[in-house]
Amino acid sequence: MREPTYFILAALQDKPRHGYAIMARVAELSRQRVTLATGTLYQALDRLAREHLIEVVRDEVVNGRARRHYALTPEGRQALRAEAVRMAEAARVVLRARPA
Repeated sequence: MREPTYFILAALQDKPRHGYAIMARVAELSRQRVTLATGTLYQALDRLAREHLIEVVRDEVVNGRARRHYALTPEGRQALRAEAVRMAEAARVVLRARPA
């Protein structure tokens, strides 16, 4: 799983969010390492929805602009957890290594 995808899913783990809120949460969670352009984010959201990892849970209009809220699906939560476990196992290999 690519880092932007991981952080998008992670941004949705505690509650549904709309696009701008996802972008802000991704930047926060990644300590500003991952910043998503609007087009990149919405392409990723479309792909993740097609893959059934996220779903649209609400559409609303705020100040005349459409705002779509996304949430993790059970499959998305499972994929996020599996990736976190994979990364933790990979990190343990390095952290346990003794200097030569």
